[in-house]
Amino acid sequence: TQSTWGHSECLFFFAFKPKPNLSSTLLTMLSSVFRSARRIPAPRLARSVVTLDFGGVKEEIIERADYPITKCKDILSNEVTAVLGYGPQGRGQALNLRDQGFKVVVGVNKGRSWEKAIEDGWKPNENLLAIDEAAHAGTIVQFLISDAGQIKVWPQIKDQLTEGKALYFSHGFGVVYRDQTGIVPPSNVDVILVAPKGSGLTVRTHFLEGRGINGSWAVHQDYTGRAKDRALATSMAIGCGHVFQTTFEKEVSSDLTGERCVLMGMLQGAFKAQYDVLRANGHSPSEAYNETIEEALCSLYPLVAEKGMDWMYANCSTTAQRGALDYAPLFEAAIKPVVELCYKNVKEGKEAARSIERNSSADYREELQKELDAIASQEMWVVGRNLRPLRPENAGK
Repeated sequence: TQSTWGHSECLFFFAFKPKPNLSSTLLTMLSSVFRSARRIPAPRLARSVVTLDFGGVKEEIIERADYPITKCKDILSNEVTAVLGYGPQGRGQALNLRDQGFKVVVGVNKGRSWEKAIEDGWKPNENLLAIDEAAHAGTIVQFLISDAGQIKVWPQIKDQLTEGKALYFSHGFGVVYRDQTGIVPPSNVDVILVAPKGSGLTVRTHFLEGRGINGSWAVHQDYTGRAKDRALATSMAIGCGHVFQTTFEKEVSSDLTGERCVLMGMLQGAFKAQYDVLRANGHSPSEAYNETIEEALCSLYPLVAEKGMDWMYANCSTTAQRGALDYAPLFEAAIKPVVELCYKNVKEGKEAARSIERNSSADYREELQKELDAIASQEMWVVGRNLRPLRPENAGK
């Protein structure tokens, strides 16, 4: 175990080690000094927060070592976190908080999410409550209901936000587009954000695997003077590995653009374009799928994730390298105008308006399922469902 003696106490001991001929009075005095010294904690050097320099742009990165769980528990010792909503993000964050020993309650309406919460061990009337009851019980209120859902329940939640509480988001949509959502937090509460860079499912699975997920954090309103600590302590409590600072506005702009472009929309569009061209030129479904999707997801993208695009290029054939280097600028030129249009629509609130309109309709779930079914029925994904079980790691499952 680590010694609690400081350097000065150790030097004192060796310099004044009791000798047999010392008087009993002196021995008693020295013994008392040693016992007192043993109770003095050794001074610890404060850890410096990591600052990274990206070509002249410096960013402060907060890691788990800056906010270890013991520190987070000290910061949140008098807090009750109320997680409102039990979709992927709410479920992942709530379970991670609970597993790490934080005080947490879940707020959700009765239905599928309520039943799922019970399956996960939440107890009705103890730590599983109605949405407004959980908001009343919590001192940090995590508003993790869908963007459209937040608009509907906001009047109930606002009434529960008494002075000194913290209103927490994992997406700044409701606050940034307040002219469309009506979500205007009271002036006497903290308003904070922690946005994991991944789905709620990933937040949970990474935690269970002993990994962390990256995230961003922001303070929109600091009423108590503790908003930053509340945000950063919660970021580690929900399972983040490191977080970078942003604003509510920048989080929304980057998040909505990413989802519509590289992360989801463009990915589906690019996969389908290449698959369709290969099929139109006589390639078999298996070949088109493997050359478009399987190799990308299982072979090449993991290399990019591990060490970067240049490293992936360097570990491919020279023929592949030459073609990728030649065609990448062409794709950049073709795609950039679409990304710029998307970003413009996001900034102007057009994407928010469309999302609110579509997602608030009475037949939203039915219409969404039709669109998802249309993707699922595309030949490339039908092929994928039949080929994935043939992967060696899936043999016998």
